[in-house]
Formats: sequence, C-alpha cells, structure tokens
Amino acid sequence: MKPKTAQPDCTSTKPCYRKVFAFSAFLVPLILLAGCTVGPKYQTPTVQTPEAYKENKDWKVATPQDAAVREKWWEVYSDAKLNSLEEQVNVSNQTIVAAVANFLEARTLVKQARSQYFPTVAFAPSIVNQRQNVFRQNTTTSTSNPPFTQYTLPFDATWEPDLWGRVRNTVRGNVAGAQASAADLQNTKLSMQAELAVDYFQLQGQDSLIKLLDETVAAYQESLRLNRVLLATGIGSDENVAQAETQLESTQALDTNLGILRAQYEHAIALLIGQPASSFSMAQEPLKTPPPDVPLGVPSQLLERRPDIAAAERSVAQANAQIGVATAAFYPNVTLSASAGIESTAVSNLFSWPSRIWSVGPSLSQIIYDAGLRRATVQQFQAAYDATVANYRNTVLTAFQQVEDNISELRILSVELGQQDTAVKSADRNLQLATDRYRLGIDPYLNVITAQTTLLSNQQTAVNLRILQMTTSVQLIKALGGGWDAKQMPEGAQLISKTQPSAQPAPPNAKN
Repeated sequence: MKPKTAQPDCTSTKPCYRKVFAFSAFLVPLILLAGCTVGPKYQTPTVQTPEAYKENKDWKVATPQDAAVREKWWEVYSDAKLNSLEEQVNVSNQTIVAAVANFLEARTLVKQARSQYFPTVAFAPSIVNQRQNVFRQNTTTSTSNPPFTQYTLPFDATWEPDLWGRVRNTVRGNVAGAQASAADLQNTKLSMQAELAVDYFQLQGQDSLIKLLDETVAAYQESLRLNRVLLATGIGSDENVAQAETQLESTQALDTNLGILRAQYEHAIALLIGQPASSFSMAQEPLKTPPPDVPLGVPSQLLERRPDIAAAERSVAQANAQIGVATAAFYPNVTLSASAGIESTAVSNLFSWPSRIWSVGPSLSQIIYDAGLRRATVQQFQAAYDATVANYRNTVLTAFQQVEDNISELRILSVELGQQDTAVKSADRNLQLATDRYRLGIDPYLNVITAQTTLLSNQQTAVNLRILQMTTSVQLIKALGGGWDAKQMPEGAQLISKTQPSAQPAPPNAKN
C-alpha cells in the first residue's frame, strides 16, 4: 500500500507556505490602497488685492535700497535706548513666552499624528498563579486539581494601514496648525514690539509736554514778578497780580498732572520687558526722534508680510484637512495584528522552542449604519472650512484697511504739523505784541493772559501732533507686518525634527 503524502503542519517548524501566500495576497492590495487620499485638495483661497495703495498720495517714497522693512524694524528710529528695550521684549516678555509654549505644544501634535504611520508594539509579561475549578474538567468525578503558575512573555503588534489618507490628512492638518501657531507667535512678537515702541514715544511725548509746561511755568512766574513790581510802584493793580497768580497756579497743576500719565507709560514699558514696575525707571528725555520714511512695497506683498494673514491661511489649510479626516470614516478600516512570545508553567521550560506562541492576521471593520453621523460630521467640517475662508479674507481686508488708515493719517499729519507750527509762531508773535502794549499801558493785562493761553494751547497741540505722528509710524510698520516674511515659517520637516526649531528661523543671508 502506497503511503499517504504528508500534509503541511502549521504547528511544526516548517513554513506554512499556503498561509503565507494567503496573507501576502491580502497585504498587497492594502499597500496599493495606502496611496489613496480622500477629501478635497487644498488650494489657497483667492483674495482681491489692489495694484497700489489709494492713500499713497504725495507720500515721500523711501529710497530703493529700503524696499522692505528690515527684521529689526525699530532700528529705523536710530534710538539706542529703544533698541535695547526691544531686545529685552523678545526675551523677557511673558506674553511672548506663552506664545512660544503654545507653538511647541502645536509642534508635539504633529509628532503625535505621525506616530500613527507606524505599528504599535507592546510587551506585557505576566506571572499568574492560578487554580481551576475541578468541575470544569470533562470528568464525572472530582479529581485533585493543584494550583500552578503560568509564565508569559508576549509581544503584541498592531498596525492600521492609512488606506484612505486619514492619518495623512491628520498630519497635514496638524502641520498647518503648528505653522499657524508659529505665525501667531510672530504676530504676538510684533504686537508687543509695536506696543513698546508706542509707549516709549508716548513717554517721550509726556516728557516734551513736561518740558513745555516747566518753561511756561517759569515764564508765568516772571510775569507774576513783573506785576508785583508794577503794583509796588503804583503803576499796576492788584487785579493784575491776582490774574497772574491764577494763571501760574493752574499751569503748575497742569504740569503736575502730566506725571500721572508718564508714570503709567513707564510702568507699561516695565511690564512689556518683563520687569517689576517698582524696580524700573527711565530718565526724562523729550521726544526728538523724527518720523522715518517707511517703505510700503506693493499691496500684493502684504499677503506674505503679515503674520496674522499667514496664520489665517494656515487655519484654512487645517480646516481643509479635517474634511479629509471626516470623509475617511466612510471607508472600511483594516487592522493588522501579530503576537509572538513564550509561555510555560515552568521557568525551566520557558525559553524552550515548544513554549513559543504566535498569532497573526488581519481584521476589517466597516460601519453599516450610523443614522447620518458621518455625513453630518463632514458637513460640520465643511462649514468650519467656509468660516476659516471668510476669516482669512476678512483678515486680508482688515490689513489693507489698517495700512490705508495709517498712510492717510501720516500724510495728513505732515500737512497739519506744518500748519500748526505756523500757528505757534503767530501765537508767539501775538504774545510779544500784547506784552509790549501792556508794558506801555495801552492794553490791559487780560490781553497778555489771553495771548499766553493761546500760545500754550498751540504749543501743546504741536507736541501732541508729533507724538501722534511717531506712534502712527509705528502702527504703519506693524500694519505692514514688521520685518517678517512668510518664507520664514517653519516647514513640516523642521516641525518633526529632533532639534528644537525656532518658530521663526532666520532667513539665509539675513541682514538686520
């Protein structure tokens, strides 16, 4: 009799070619499907940009070599003290520190999402001492069933192939979110830097007003001395002395009141540079810095120079990726599982070949009915995407509005200041005439007081206009995006690198 041919034994050490082939036949299509990505393809939303700034009329254009604001934009004011304070803001401002932490948190989300590309491997060794119920045995009589110890050293691995791009869209969305966080960080920096510059020039403006009032008080003291002399000689009157005293005392009170706002600006600067207000002070220094020429560039460049616009655009990309993640839920999920290890009831046999255990195989899951949950989820993220597109376009429109506002304000202020300086000269001439006529006994002293008040009012207006001109120039630079550029935004490779990337890597050959 001819012996039967031996069949493959999957419990032996020989390879189970039939099962390996079946598993490979299942795995190959998965690999091919892994390149599929569902969901809409992302495109940057279109926005309308003007060809030129409307308010750029009779504007003094900067020289060609200054076609863009530099990274350290505050250096255009050529103020060493301001430069020093701005450097401290970049390091010590706690709002910026919090924004940096938010960026680093967003960066970790990218790494978390990328981990889903790879299998999960777990090791769960156990030592279990147990005793089974004797009645569980297939015997009719109760027998002795002593306790025993089970030793297990298993390794479990599971992997879910990214067949429909769920993981890829999650990674893309988190990369866009991290880039938006990086842009938010730069926008926070720009806001804090601009706020410091505004407070700095406001402080100097207060010092200019204090200097003006100090000089005015000295002039009024001289007028009071003159009236007292005239009263003593019988030429003047006590009424004139009383009027001079009233004017002097009210001006002294106004001069004293300026110290309140100056102290507040000083405290605000201390907060911005991360120092206690109690230990920070600045010497009095009147405003002397002239407003610089700010290079405007072309309007289309604004989309690349404003960090808030870049953050809004990245939020659109993130919302678009979320639609793809939600769409992938309509397709089946495949999970590949494998387990291997050793198991024995005796330590002496634990590492022997017969103690080995293993299992491997795929599983598939597909939602058949969810009462419209997945469709509603996709519609939710589509609506969220539409909202981010609207926010992006509104951010762009707001940026153009801010630039136009500040250009027009600077342009009009330059004309107004010229007119106001002329008014100050006229008021000063009128005061000289009124004083001479009073000394000659032609006009009463009330005319001198009126001329003095008019001159002081015009001088205060001129100082306030210069303060406004300086702060508006800062706001214009901020509206133009400072010295930032969208090319400085970290790429995906930088976000997942082991090194600590900066939220704003220095561009190549950057010049400050």
